[in-house]
Amino acid sequence: MTAIHQSDSSAALTLEQGEKIVARFQADKGRYWRDHALLALVGMAGVGVVLWLIGSEHVAIGSLGAILALAVRGAYLYREQTGMVWHLTDRRLILPDGKRSVMVLEIDTVRRLLGDMQIITRGGDKYLIKHLADTPAAVARIQDTRARRAKRAR
Repeated sequence: MTAIHQSDSSAALTLEQGEKIVARFQADKGRYWRDHALLALVGMAGVGVVLWLIGSEHVAIGSLGAILALAVRGAYLYREQTGMVWHLTDRRLILPDGKRSVMVLEIDTVRRLLGDMQIITRGGDKYLIKHLADTPAAVARIQDTRARRAKRAR
């Protein structure tokens, strides 16, 4: 087994003999902030509509509060969310902790979910890789790796 140490984490990946990393998925910082800006706009509109419907005089302040709350949330979670790294090998998808993994042949569904990628296993487990710069390419990469592994398994 080969250990690969991640520079941004103390976790190490342990690869099996002959196993190769084919892709690495990590949140894109620009996409992260764009997603939070969109969330802030939706929150602002939602709070504004609710306050307007109940007849509040503080629609503008409530809407501003929603934006500020989501900005604080984004800043607070930034390091955690952008630090998660998923590794795809020719055999499995290794989760960010570096210890757990999903065999590629156990992956049933891989799909785009807004700017994120959702992975569903045959057992029903669900995983979400968030804020990817190029989600369609990531989906295609996992599907291609799964198809190649299935050919080798026959």
